[in-house]
Amino acid sequence: MKQTAVVIAPGRGTYNKTELGYLARHHPNAPNLGQFDAFRIKLGQKTVSELDTAARFSGPTHTRGDNASALIYACAHADFGAIDRDRFDIIGVTGNSMGWYIALACAGALDPMGGMQVVNTMGTLMQEQMIGGQLIYPFVDADWKEIPNQRENLMREVFAINARPDHVLGLSIDLGGMLVLAGNEAGLVAFENSAPVLQERYPMRLPNHAGFHTHLQKPVSELGFSALPEHLFDQPSIPLVDGRGAIWQPKSTDTNALYTYTLGHQVYELFDFTAAIRTAARELMPDVFIILGPGTTLIGATAQALIRSKWRGWNSKLDVQKKNQGQPRLLSMAAMHTSV
Repeated sequence: MKQTAVVIAPGRGTYNKTELGYLARHHPNAPNLGQFDAFRIKLGQKTVSELDTAARFSGPTHTRGDNASALIYACAHADFGAIDRDRFDIIGVTGNSMGWYIALACAGALDPMGGMQVVNTMGTLMQEQMIGGQLIYPFVDADWKEIPNQRENLMREVFAINARPDHVLGLSIDLGGMLVLAGNEAGLVAFENSAPVLQERYPMRLPNHAGFHTHLQKPVSELGFSALPEHLFDQPSIPLVDGRGAIWQPKSTDTNALYTYTLGHQVYELFDFTAAIRTAARELMPDVFIILGPGTTLIGATAQALIRSKWRGWNSKLDVQKKNQGQPRLLSMAAMHTSV
C-alpha cells in the first residue's frame, strides 16, 4: 500500500562541500541536465555540470546566487523525479524560500525549463543587486524545545533595531526553531552586537545571501516581473503550499495570482516555512514528508516546524529520533537516496 507524501524543496545554502558531485553520483543521466547546461551556456554562465563536477568546492563560486540557485534546482528536480511512485503518492509540494520556485516546477506549475528560467533569473538578479544580508539565530534548545519567551524577546529586539535611523532589520524566514533575519549592514551588526552568542556559532551570517523576503528586495521583484513572462506559469497538477501557508489547488488556481505572488509577495515579504509545514501537516495529512536534496540541513528545520505544529505527538528532538526509527515519517533524499 502506498504512503501519501508531501515533498519539500530546499532553498539556498543546501549545496556545500559535502554535496560536491551530487548530480554526478545520484543522477548521472538526469533527463533535463543537457537543456539546463545549454541554457546557462547561452547566458555565458558556468554549466550546472561544470559546477557539480569541479575538482574542489569553492565557496565564492558555488554559493553565489547565480550559480547556487541553478545547481540546487537541478539536484532537487532530479531527486523529485527519482521518488518511487509505486511507494509514494505525492499529495502536496512545498519549499523553503528559493525552494518555492523548485516546488512550482515539481508540481507542474512550471515546466522543467520554465523552472530553470525562473530560478536562474531570480538567483542572478539577487546576486547582481546583492541588497542587504541574512543571519540566523535559534529560539529552541538542543532538544528542539522552545526556550520560554525567547522568540518574543528576540522579535522585540528586532523591532527596536529596525526603528533606529538608517537601520533595517526584519524577520525573513520563520524556519522551524530558527529565525532567519534580514536587513542592511547596520541592522545586522546591531543584532550581532546585542544577541548572546549561542553554541559558539550564533548569530551566524549566511554568505552570499541578500536581504531576502524583506522590502529591501522590491527592486529585485520589479526586475523579476520585467524579465519573466506570465505565460511560463500553468495550473499545478499537485497541490502547492506557499510561504504563507496558503494552498494552490490543481484546476482552480488563478495563474495570474500565482505569478504575482511568486515574483511579488514571495520575494519581499516574510516567508513562513513553519506555516507552510503546519498547513501541509494539518490540511493534507500525509503519512510522510520527503525532503529533496541536495544536503540535509532542512531536516532539522522541518522536524522543528512539525514539533511546533504538534504533529503525531512530536514534542522534542528525542521524540523525532525515537518515532522516526520504527516507521520513518521524515525522509531525506540526500540521506536515504537508495531507499527512497
